[in-house]
Parts: sequence; C-alpha cells; structure tokens
Amino acid sequence: MHFVTGGHFNGKATWVRNLYGLAERDDFTWVSFYQTEIIDPVFECTKSNFYIIEGIESYIKSLIEMGLNQQQMIEQMKSLIEDGLDWENAAKERCFILIGTDISKGIVPMEKKNRDWRDITGWVYQDIAAKAEKVDVIWYGISRKLK
Repeated sequence: MHFVTGGHFNGKATWVRNLYGLAERDDFTWVSFYQTEIIDPVFECTKSNFYIIEGIESYIKSLIEMGLNQQQMIEQMKSLIEDGLDWENAAKERCFILIGTDISKGIVPMEKKNRDWRDITGWVYQDIAAKAEKVDVIWYGISRKLK
C-alpha cells in the first residue's frame, strides 16, 4: 500500500498520476470521494493493477455525517484498509494507493464536529501510515518520502 498525503490542492493526485504513469495506462481504478457518492469502495476489479482512492478525509467526514460514532468510524476505516490490502496481496502486480489531505495543520476548529473530524482523520492516517509500505508527503507538487 502506498499512502500519499499533503496539503489541499498541493498536487497529490497529479504526482500519483505521474509517478505511476497513469496517463499511458488503462489498468487502474480511481475512486474520488471529492466527486462521487460511493460510500464503500468495491475491490472486485479484475482488470486493474492499481486501485487509487483519493479524498480519505472526505470519506471520514461522510461517516461523521452519517452519524457513526468514533469507534464505528475507526472500524470502518480499518475494514477499508484491510480490504484494499487483501485486494493488493491477491496479485503481485497490484498496488493499492490512498490519497488524503492533511487537515491537521492550522487553527483548531471551534465546532466539535469539525474537531472530531480532524482528530479521527489524524488517527486514521496514523493507522494507514503504519500499514503502508510507502508513505509520501506532497507540498507544492514536491514529494518527500517518509517511508
């Protein structure tokens, strides 16, 4: 699994597309929680060698809006990560990529709902980073390898 994070509109998606040469390929599935209402990704694509999910923080926000409690959200995210890893491990050429915006910097939100979103996103990102084989941070289109 490859986890890519960084600031909002800092070039994470473009960096992933360039790194994996996705402009020249058609063997990938790209799920964007910024542009879709898909709640649970399905890892049944047999033609794809890359499964990319962007907008992890938006997915977490949608779970909050659905009324899930903190533990339920963390379990939902653990399930998503495990399903993605199982899909990746089913074939040697597969790569599972998660892209999430870092929302932990800056002023702490006053509203409890937004503080919870920020906190849970941070905990989930820690879990993702711990399980990921590779972790990169992208700021202004420039990558920094963490793992």
